[in-house]
Amino acid sequence: MSVIQRSIQVGWQLRVFFTEDVFAPANLVLKTALADGTANALRKALVVLDESLAQAQPDLSRRIEGYFTAHAGRVKLVGPPLVIEGGERAKNSPIHVAEIHSHIDRHHLDRHSYLIAVGGGALLDVAGFAAATAHRGVRHVRIPTTTLSQADSGIGVKNGINAFGKKNFIGTFAPPHAVINDFNLLATLDLRDKRAGYVEAVKVACIRDHTFFEEIERDAEKLAAFEPAAMKRLIQRCAELHLDHIAMGGDPFELGSARPLDFGHWSAHKLEQLSNFQISHGEAVAIGIALDVIYSRRTGLLDPKATERILTLLEQLGFDLFANELLNVASDGNLQVLGGLNEFREHLGGGLTITLLREIGRGVEVHEMNLPKVVEAIHELRERRAAWAQKIIRAGA
Repeated sequence: MSVIQRSIQVGWQLRVFFTEDVFAPANLVLKTALADGTANALRKALVVLDESLAQAQPDLSRRIEGYFTAHAGRVKLVGPPLVIEGGERAKNSPIHVAEIHSHIDRHHLDRHSYLIAVGGGALLDVAGFAAATAHRGVRHVRIPTTTLSQADSGIGVKNGINAFGKKNFIGTFAPPHAVINDFNLLATLDLRDKRAGYVEAVKVACIRDHTFFEEIERDAEKLAAFEPAAMKRLIQRCAELHLDHIAMGGDPFELGSARPLDFGHWSAHKLEQLSNFQISHGEAVAIGIALDVIYSRRTGLLDPKATERILTLLEQLGFDLFANELLNVASDGNLQVLGGLNEFREHLGGGLTITLLREIGRGVEVHEMNLPKVVEAIHELRERRAAWAQKIIRAGA
């Protein structure tokens, strides 16, 4: 046998810009993000716009077109923004990916053109997957428009759609050309969606940064009231910690079996499915974190005081820490949510690796879960929610 072997190294610069009014003609952030150093080269761009955002901000398409008209010398918008469905349902079929592919083909975009996605995390996933698979990679620019996508999912290098009843079963690793966070695009979100991104900040603070956790605790009242300065601080620091992990964690494309940034997610993904995505990702992650925090305490990893701090913070931010879907029973008599452990292992490949907590700011990896203790943690969450409901009733009496 003979073997020819070489090491292949590929580098990316992943830039995350923070701005306001990104589509104001005088704002040069988007123009800067699209610059590639090629003199006098006119590039094409296709904008994909989240339908719910287009409905909430009816003048947004016009403003996007106006921006490209003002900067027509560098980038040519190939047509009005392509408005497609957002939300998790958009990921349950490849139809929207095919729709974007058809526009890339129709307008003759190439590998030096830009696909700019403006929307929430699901829309970014769909558009990113389309960009990564057209011509084996059209340049992708993300403009996230939810707290969740600005703080977490829009920063990552993953794109995907759902299939076979499993979240993100089909997808790619493809770093975006740039990410632009415009805080003003959050203005028309409902309160549920404004809150959703907070949980990813709690997550990354729990496993990475005790100081950040304390900052979220101090700002909890302001965050619950959606005070803009507090929200901006949370989003930027959360995005920074996620980017630091991707750049310096040693495994940006998840070739190993560990995903520390998915702390709390093994049950969250399953809860989303069991609720037919009526439970949002942020709400499911809050429950998933609470479940794994209680499990960490029950197995002797995490002390009770730290456990209570985390649970209380999630509640202060407005999250419900229990869902009836946690008690759904499969045909074999086991709780259906426990199937999330096997799906998590399959998605990672290899053995099971779950991130739990040793202390606030310090995650720890385990390779097996004690199912009876997981069930105990679920019932503890139910009892906690029942006690909380009784407290509210007594307070209102």
